[in-house]
Amino acid sequence: MALSDIVVEKIRKEGALSFHDFMEMALYYPGQGYYMSTGERLGHGGDYYTSPYLTHLFGEMLASQLEEMWQALGRQPLTVVEYGAGTGLLCRDILHRLSANEELYASLCYYIIEKSEPMRQRERLLLPDKVQWVASIAEISPLTGVVLSNELLDNFSVHQVVMEDELMEVFVEYEDGFREVLRPADEALKNYLHQLGVVLPKGYRTEINLEATEWIKEISAGLQKGFILTIDYGYPSSVLYGKKDGTLICYHGHRINHNPYDLIGQQDITSHVNFSALDYWGRMNGLECCGYTTQTHFLQGLGITNHLQKIEAAGPEDHDPATRQQRMWRMRMLLLEMGRRFKVLIQRKGLDKVLLSGMQFAQTLG
Repeated sequence: MALSDIVVEKIRKEGALSFHDFMEMALYYPGQGYYMSTGERLGHGGDYYTSPYLTHLFGEMLASQLEEMWQALGRQPLTVVEYGAGTGLLCRDILHRLSANEELYASLCYYIIEKSEPMRQRERLLLPDKVQWVASIAEISPLTGVVLSNELLDNFSVHQVVMEDELMEVFVEYEDGFREVLRPADEALKNYLHQLGVVLPKGYRTEINLEATEWIKEISAGLQKGFILTIDYGYPSSVLYGKKDGTLICYHGHRINHNPYDLIGQQDITSHVNFSALDYWGRMNGLECCGYTTQTHFLQGLGITNHLQKIEAAGPEDHDPATRQQRMWRMRMLLLEMGRRFKVLIQRKGLDKVLLSGMQFAQTLG
């Protein structure tokens, strides 16, 4: 049975689904959800690109930030936890770079928390024995180290709300096709906006990611001392909730659309991350903010420009003009196209204020 038929059957048996529950099925239904089925997601033959796919330099630069964090933690044995490692490319590139530091690498423990079984299978084929897989951070807590995620939170299932005379939540029904209905929002959704000081104008439609707040709480509980490094596309509340129609986007075959009710289980559904919420609920649970910036500024702070100059000075990696042009396109995507859209938030626990190279050009998180 097609996933769309399974969704319809569930609606007919149980009544309208919240958009959150619909999105959860579309992305994570066992065996058929977008992330739970086999199929190519990345690259030319997939639906989108990620920074690790474009170039190994992204992982190498990130590894240099991890190395600096290890220094700040007193050079003690380091645990790195990566959420949603996808194809494993980022982990591979990080470990390759860290292996040059014998002292760090010898005591390094690298864990992956991966919801998708097809992705876990791909990761195991690519990654060394240094990597272990766990179901939750609770299995390895309390830990000292770094919790890392890249393009994870944008795929958490979100609630959609619309401000009318009161805050309304979007539900999904089926009658000769999927259609949306509005019901009064519950207190958890109202409190989310209230605690962040957000007042939606009438007629505005947007997303609320309650799963992200639970995620940051869970990590804070498992982290005894160290850092949380979150990379994703998104905004502070002041920008995110200034968009009248929200940020929900679907990706299929490198094309963008705004209809999550098409191609159910075959297209990605995403929404922008609220970094103000991560900061707020992080502080509520014992975390402090080290900095917030764009991916471009983060990489520049870590010295990617000097790194590239050294590579060029050492001589071209290839002599084929087409190959060199492809390399330059990938770097432009990383630093300019994607780099400006993606943001980096670093939080800390159990440490005094730390000056990190990646946050040399930090911005105000309003």
